Formats: sequence, C-alpha cells, structure tokens
Amino acid sequence: MYEERCSYDGGLNLFTAVRNIWAAAQPSAVTVDPVVLARHAVDEMVLRGPEIGVTPKPGGMGLVGMPVYLWTERGPETYGPNEASASAGGITVTATAKVARIVWQMGDGKTITCTTPGTPYKPIYGMKPSPDCGYRYRSSSASNSSGAYHVVATSTWLIDWRASTGQGGQLTEVRQSAVDIRVGELQAVGS
Repeated sequence: MYEERCSYDGGLNLFTAVRNIWAAAQPSAVTVDPVVLARHAVDEMVLRGPEIGVTPKPGGMGLVGMPVYLWTERGPETYGPNEASASAGGITVTATAKVARIVWQMGDGKTITCTTPGTPYKPIYGMKPSPDCGYRYRSSSASNSSGAYHVVATSTWLIDWRASTGQGGQLTEVRQSAVDIRVGELQAVGS
C-alpha cells in the first residue's frame, strides 16, 4: 500500500489530493526442484523386494553341500525396469528404476551378492551349481531353534531420472523379502 499525493496550484488556491493505493504483489514464478519431482515420480512406482525363488523350495528339504539356486522373478515391480513421471511448474521428470544388486543373507552368517536376477532352477540342471547366483550350505539347519535358515534378500534399486530441463541424477531405494528353508544332512547307514 502506498499514498499518492497530487497538488494543484490554480492561482491563489492550493489544492492537494491524497489517495491510498493498494499495490498487490505480483506473483513470482514458482521454482520447482527437479529432485523433488524425481522423488514424486518414485513415489508413483511400486518397487518390491525380490519375489524369491530358491532351491530347496520353502517347505521342502535341501541337503548340505548341494547347490542352492537363488533368483527373483523378473518384472517391473520386482526387478525393473519400472518407469514413472511427475510434472509441476512446466517441468517434467521421468524416473526409471532397475535393481542393481540383490544381497542374500543366507541365515547361516554368510552373505551372497548377485548382480543378476539369478537363474531359476530346472530339474535338468541336476547337481550343477547356479551359473550366476548360488550357494552351498556347509551345515544343517536342524540346530536352529526354528529348524530352518531364515533367508533375507535385499534389493538395491538404482533410479535414474531426467528432467525436461536437461538436469538429471540418480536415487537409491532398498527393499527386502524373506523365506525360511530347511537344510538337512544325508546320513550314510552302514551294514
């Protein structure tokens, strides 16, 4: 608000007019942070922990020393790619998420890191170890209070984003899944 004064001198008569004027502030341009938009795009995605595939199957029984295959089902929500966009203030950000690695905590104190989704086991593989994501237990799970190994798979999602302004970057998300598997020992019986 400001005051405007106008004076007029018409000979002997001095005249002054005063009026108050409201000067509403002009709205400033809204600044949008592309990183915030990237976060909104990620929030639109459904990113899950691995859809665990493992031999032995949960509920089944594996054997000490036998190959254990580890894998996740491949899909946009479990392995990627998963894509979403967000827009505001004339800027659009597109984000693409893919799993970079899965860390498998095997329940016996050992950890395996795989940079592929793994290979699903097929009976024709027999005793061959997994070509890309596998393990071998060295002891039975019978000594655990549950009688099983609690296997936790942690996916690290890398999310590349690009704004319509040319800016870009990378974000990271982590998701987990778990299963319990039993591993026994094959006992030889003498005659």
